[in-house]
Amino acid sequence: MAAWGEIPVPVFYILKVSRTKCRQLSQERFLGTIKVLVFRLIGESGSMQKRGNVAAALVLIILGIWFLSVQLSPGLRAFAINRFTWPLIVLGVGALMGFIGLVTWVPGLLIPACIVGGIGGLLYWQNATGNWASWAYAWTLIPGFVGAGVMISGLMRGERRTVVGGGWAIFTSLVLLAIFGSFLGGMALSKYWPVLLILLGFLLLVQSFLRRR
Repeated sequence: MAAWGEIPVPVFYILKVSRTKCRQLSQERFLGTIKVLVFRLIGESGSMQKRGNVAAALVLIILGIWFLSVQLSPGLRAFAINRFTWPLIVLGVGALMGFIGLVTWVPGLLIPACIVGGIGGLLYWQNATGNWASWAYAWTLIPGFVGAGVMISGLMRGERRTVVGGGWAIFTSLVLLAIFGSFLGGMALSKYWPVLLILLGFLLLVQSFLRRR
């Protein structure tokens, strides 16, 4: 029997692809199981209000389990209050809200998910670099986080105007970031301001395309 290193390249490639497919199937089965449980709770044709209630309940239950585990486990407590890792908690809450919003198909939950997750990512960067003074201009990213949530929510609902509105909110956020970042310290954007023109052009193209359809 040939050793692992002596397996022909085609056979090795097939084995590698097979393992990748097994992992994908496992992930799909996991998500499928969660969807089945959710549909059993709300039904295939559950109302938006009912799905929203289930989503809020799942967020509260999972957060409650997490914070209880932090209280009872010294290791988790040390991780949660560590000066280098605590922003990951905020980022994780945003990711959890986004995941539950997608699984239960509650588009409105994606907006606070993007806000909380975006702020968590911003806090992580500031904590890692120690650049807390960047709040003087970094706050302008928050409307962009809102716009990202609105855009995803619009895509889930199939509402073109909502998607375009979210895109404009992101563009406005980037413009404000460029302005405040250049004047309040910190960001050498004088060479890259044409990027804003490129983004504006893309937004106009997308808006024109959606109007034609």
